[in-house]
Amino acid sequence: MCGALAIHIADEALTGWLNWYNPTVRAIHEQYQLVLLPILLPVFTFKIWLSLLIFAVVSLSAASYFVWTGRWAMRPISHVFAVFMLVNGLVHIAHSIYMREFMPGVYTSPLLIAASIPLIAYTRAYQRERANSTRA
Repeated sequence: MCGALAIHIADEALTGWLNWYNPTVRAIHEQYQLVLLPILLPVFTFKIWLSLLIFAVVSLSAASYFVWTGRWAMRPISHVFAVFMLVNGLVHIAHSIYMREFMPGVYTSPLLIAASIPLIAYTRAYQRERANSTRA
């Protein structure tokens, strides 16, 4: 999943994701002048955006050690990560279909979907297995 996310970030960086995202966020800020909106939907420079995403991928990759060792807290975190990436991939595809043009990042969206579905399935299977072993 982390590898798929890294590839997806490279796709977004190479196809101009921020050229689409920043104007959209600025328009939302102008239309809805809420105090917390700039915190929830910030405008990024390319360097900051890419640095934060690289940090996220490195952190998630490092945390995968705990996933493989079966730490209980990692199951819900893995679930949230996989569902978020599944939704991310689906939104890229749905938006591209709706707008009838390829959205930045759409090329690797199937990869995100393909990686997130097994992670969801394996996490659920592991939870069922652990629940059954503790009952016995």
